[in-house]
This record gives sequence, C-alpha cells and structure tokens, in this order.
Amino acid sequence: MTTLEEGLRSEGEALADPVERVAAALRAHNIETIVVETGDEARAAVLGMIPEGAEVHSGKSKTLEDIGLFSEIVESGRYDALRPRMFAMDRQTQGREIRKMVAAPDFMLGSVAAITNDGTLVAASATGSQLGAYASGAGKLILVVGSQKIVPDLDAALVRIREEVFPYENAQVRARLNVDTALEKILLILGEWQAGRTTVVLVRETVGV
Repeated sequence: MTTLEEGLRSEGEALADPVERVAAALRAHNIETIVVETGDEARAAVLGMIPEGAEVHSGKSKTLEDIGLFSEIVESGRYDALRPRMFAMDRQTQGREIRKMVAAPDFMLGSVAAITNDGTLVAASATGSQLGAYASGAGKLILVVGSQKIVPDLDAALVRIREEVFPYENAQVRARLNVDTALEKILLILGEWQAGRTTVVLVRETVGV
C-alpha cells in the first residue's frame, strides 16, 4: 500500500468515527476542536489554554463540574474568576455593572446542550445570561462537550433539550429556589468568524447531561 493510500485509508477510518466526523465539521466552520478520551484530559486541555491570573467566567455547568474544572477556576485562586465577584455584588444597586462584567469576559467557559453531525452547537438557556458571551462578547470561548450530546440534526437537538437537559435543569432550580425554570432562549453556533476565538473540547466519555 502506498503512502497516499495509507493516508486516505486513515482519513476514511477517522471520518467513520462519529466523534472525529463532528470534529472535522467544526474545524471546517472555523472552530478549533480537540478530541480527548476522558474528563481528566479535557480539564488539562482547557487549563493549558488559560494563563494563570486570566479573567474567566462560566455559567453553572454540570459538564464543568463533572470534570473538576468549575472548582479549579472558581476556588483555586489561580484565576480572576468573575462568578464569585458577581455573587458578592448587589443586584439591586450594581445590576448594570454585573451585566456588563459577565457579558464580555476575556475567557468564557461552558458547554452546550447538543451538537449536530454537521457541527452546529446548540445552547439552551432560561435567562440567556451566558449566550451573549458565547455568541460574541467573550474574547475566547471554550466549550467542553461530552460525546453523548452528538445528535443527527437540529430536530434531534431540540428533542434532547426538552427530554434530557430541561428535566435535569428544572430539578436543579427547583431544589435551589423552589420554582420551575423555563426554556426561553436557544443559540445556534454555526461557525466562527474570527479564527482562534472558539475552541471545542470533545470528550469521548460521558460528561455532563
């Protein structure tokens, strides 16, 4: 077998892998993508992208919690984490400052509810507080996504949100606040205009919901 034939065979085998196929679709849309096996590898990959002392924000994400990234960012003291600062502020008197601070962090970390085979990232939210930073506000966006979130298309993504993600999120909100949440806003990220702004870390093992 020639070198060319080996290369074509290797490429074909990679694209037969659903995770590699999605990774290729994301890269074709100007979204940098790293494929890792485990949550531990995902945490290491993300921390390798963030300089010590950098300004970092994240939403409340089970994915980030599962891999130990949320606690590392918020509790280690190695980063300028916006979430503790936000909760130390008075929403009644400092609402404008809070809104502007979290809308444009230098680094935004999070996940999405689903990712389609053609590389569309689907994020869902009640308030939409993280979606502006996802779409354009953050200097750098890093999303960690478990492979169980890969779905065929947008219809399947909406089903996943309603049947898997929303019930979990509603239970969390009810346990904390004794109220129900709501699915109010959905963001579709089809691609990235600015090269290097958005990175997806695709994790083969199940992380998050």
